[in-house]
Amino acid sequence: MAGTVNTVILIGRLGKDPEIRNTAGGQKIGNMSVATSETWKDKASGERKELTEWHRVVCFNDNITDVIERYVKKGSVIHLQGKLQTRKWTDQSGVEKYSTEVIIPKFGGVLTLLGDAGGGNREAPAERLAAAAKPAATRAPPPDLDDEIPF
Repeated sequence: MAGTVNTVILIGRLGKDPEIRNTAGGQKIGNMSVATSETWKDKASGERKELTEWHRVVCFNDNITDVIERYVKKGSVIHLQGKLQTRKWTDQSGVEKYSTEVIIPKFGGVLTLLGDAGGGNREAPAERLAAAAKPAATRAPPPDLDDEIPF
């Protein structure tokens, strides 16, 4: 075997508001609880069944954590890419326990917002209406395809 891959891709919905904390070194860490669900029709009974799986997600990327802090809330639908990591810890009674989490690392992680809990734009309705009511003359025209675009 030439190598191995540890990649997780999830599209799910947050079960509660994310928790953001800061380390002593000033790094932001985001914790989220993401649900993924699948539904099917039971062949025997004909009734609709659903299975929901819960995933702990921990983000170590400061930029992505800033986005989580500002825009993600309970019910938000997100797409994320990270890796699985299992850690061992000891509880208060001295019993060793294991926890498997999806990690969005400092480098190489991805988070895409697919919608918020309301399923739409977070912009206030009055602002959307005002933007739509602007006359066409005040809007910037699209660039001409023949124009040179500076970089």
